[in-house]
Amino acid sequence: MRNKRLQDLTIKDNFMFCAVMSEEENCTRFLEMVLGFSISRIDVSYERNMVYHPEYKGIRLDVYAKDQNNKRYNVEMQVKRDVALVKRSRYYHSQMDMELLASGTSYEELPDTFVIFLCDYDPFGRGLYCYTCGTKCKEDASVECDDGCQTIYLSTKGKNTEKIPESLVRFLKFVAADIEQSESDFEDEFVGQLQKSIHNVKESREMGERYMIFEEMMRDERKAGREEGRAEGRKEGREEGVLLAKRASIFELLEDVGRISEELEVRIHGLRDEEQLKVLHKLAARAESIEDFEEEAKKIGAVDFLVQGTIYPDVVESGLGGESAVI
Repeated sequence: MRNKRLQDLTIKDNFMFCAVMSEEENCTRFLEMVLGFSISRIDVSYERNMVYHPEYKGIRLDVYAKDQNNKRYNVEMQVKRDVALVKRSRYYHSQMDMELLASGTSYEELPDTFVIFLCDYDPFGRGLYCYTCGTKCKEDASVECDDGCQTIYLSTKGKNTEKIPESLVRFLKFVAADIEQSESDFEDEFVGQLQKSIHNVKESREMGERYMIFEEMMRDERKAGREEGRAEGRKEGREEGVLLAKRASIFELLEDVGRISEELEVRIHGLRDEEQLKVLHKLAARAESIEDFEEEAKKIGAVDFLVQGTIYPDVVESGLGGESAVI
C-alpha cells in the first residue's frame, strides 16, 4: 500500500487534526468559538483510550480536554459517514462519565461534558453548519433537563451562513478544503494560526517519525478488523459477517496497489449484495492501480455507485446478480 505522505495531510486527516488540536491555544480557541463561552485554561490529551472492562467496548478519543472548572471536552474528526453517530455520542458521554465521580460523591458534582463531532458531511441532511443536541422533555420543552451533557455536530456542508458566526463558517470551509485549497488565504486569524501549526508539524522530524508509527498502527488495526470480520463470517455464517469478510478482502487487495480514497471506501462499505462484492473482488485482484480498478469497474457498470450511489440491475450479464444496491 502506498501511504499518504505527511506533507499531503490536511486538518481533516486524523493524525494532523490530533497534532494541531493537542496545542492548548488551538484547542481552547476552537472550543470557545464553538461553545460561545470563555475558557481560561485547559489540559489536552489526544488519542486517549478508555477501556473499563475487557469484555465491553472501549473507546479512543481523538482529542480530550478538561478546563479549570473540571468540564470535559471530546472533539472527534468524522470524515466517513457513520449511521450510528448519535448512539456513539451517547456511549462516549457515558464512558467519559465513568471516571468523573468518586465513590461517595454527590451527583451534583458531576462535571459537564461536551462531545463535538466535526463532520465532513451533513449528519442530518438539514443544511445546518451546527446541530446542538441535549436532553429535552418531550411533553413540555420548557421543563429544564440540564443533565450537563451536550453533543454538537458540526458540518462542513452547511448552508445557513447567516445564523452562525463568520469565524466558524471560515473554519469549516478550511476543514473541507483539499490540500491545495487549504493553503490559501481564508482571511481569518484563527485559520491562519492553524495553517502555521500544520506547517510546523510537517517540518518536524519528530512528528514525521510519529506519523510513521501512527500509520503502522492503523494498518495493524485494519488488518485485525478484517481478520475479525472473516472469523465472524466463518464462525456464525451470518450475512453481515460474510459481507464484512468480502469487503475486507477487497480493501486488502486494493491497498497493495494504492491508497483507497475516503469516498471509495465509504461506497464499498455501503454495498450489501454478496454477488456485487464478488465481482468487485475479482476486479481488485487483477487491478494494477486504484485508477485501473475504478476504470474497469465503470466499463461493466459496477462502479456507477461512485457517482450516483447505485449499481444497476442491467449489468447481470457482467456478473452482478440480484437487485440494485443503493448507497
